[in-house]
Amino acid sequence: MEISEAEYEVMEALWAGAPASAREVFQRLENKKSWQEQTVKTLLARLVKKGAIDYEKKERSYLYSPCLDREAYQIRQSKKLVNRLFDGQLSMLISGFVKGGELKKSDIEELKDIIEQWEKDND
Repeated sequence: MEISEAEYEVMEALWAGAPASAREVFQRLENKKSWQEQTVKTLLARLVKKGAIDYEKKERSYLYSPCLDREAYQIRQSKKLVNRLFDGQLSMLISGFVKGGELKKSDIEELKDIIEQWEKDND
């Protein structure tokens, strides 16, 4: 399932706390985005149609909840990015960050920990 950048912002607001009404989602986003409340409602409707979120009617409003797990979605999108831009080679992605001066010492330490854990789990 593909979601746009704008739809992803709405998903982030829902992942931060669900269920949430359209008004609550709008309030979570209003400091980051200059969207009108109707824009948020339109994005919520698109996400419902795509199956990314669901809703339940409660009194006079709808409460929205994500159907997609945040981490699972990010992993799937990360794999697609690596496959599309780097021919499936994760090392090329990391190399790009190294060459661009974007990799910090804390990033390297975190990567080392991730690799060490992977090695323990896959022996």
